[in-house]
Amino acid sequence: MHRRIARFRTLFILLGLLLALTEPLHGAGALFIAGVVLIVCGLALFFVPSGGADREPVVVRGPVRGRWVPVNSPADKVPSHGTHELGQTYAIDLVHVPDPSRTWEPLRRWPLAARPETFPAFGQDVLAPADGVVVHAEGWQRDHWSRNSWPGVLYLLVEGMVFRQLLSLLTLSAGRFVVGNSVTLDLGDGVYAVFAHLRRGSVRVAKGDRVRAGDVLGEVGNSGNTSEPHLHFHLMDRPRPMTAAGLPFAFPYEAGGRTETGVPGARTPFTPAAPDTPPPGH
Repeated sequence: MHRRIARFRTLFILLGLLLALTEPLHGAGALFIAGVVLIVCGLALFFVPSGGADREPVVVRGPVRGRWVPVNSPADKVPSHGTHELGQTYAIDLVHVPDPSRTWEPLRRWPLAARPETFPAFGQDVLAPADGVVVHAEGWQRDHWSRNSWPGVLYLLVEGMVFRQLLSLLTLSAGRFVVGNSVTLDLGDGVYAVFAHLRRGSVRVAKGDRVRAGDVLGEVGNSGNTSEPHLHFHLMDRPRPMTAAGLPFAFPYEAGGRTETGVPGARTPFTPAAPDTPPPGH
């Protein structure tokens, strides 16, 4: 029962905000209190899973090419991003590190901010992990400068957790200003793939388009709530993230001289395995 209720966490918050913020109009103290309770309950439900845990991982192809570092991976913890919100229970962030001699670090002292074009991930192709149909495509949000210094991270927390989240709620857009430019694919069998933080103007598909595994959907960018250019990827069980539950996934990749099918983690550099045959079904 609690998993079903958890799907409506965002709706609880929206209704709570409506009741609380309109208190000067309706003048009912009881409604104001009810609104606050709904907001608190909705926030608490961000940490309650809403489904997908008992499902086998969906096997797809890697959504990128080249050498990458997995960050916030479900191989390390679940929920990988600390919340079940927006169907991202099993989400992964991929940072492009093509130079084997370079060690990726999440924070740096200088510069305090840098143009997104200075990062290797910016402009890298994002690939369809399986055949599917586009159910959402958006690419107008700007790519901002990096926020991977200590002052930048503090700014990111305030902007992302407060302003972007609140703006998404007030516009009923289910995290639009958090995920930035994005594409959602219907892979069939109740599986939907999300690609977030894409480069402004790079999205090459539109709602209703059919794509094949390996087709380019857009490019990695730095839109939305990000510290530096990277690809956020996850699977969910509904096309609308507001009520979706995350789904586990796996794809073939090479790391440390071995090839396996699973989810890379521990910030260990990996390369998606080249597809010699069609990707396994799910």
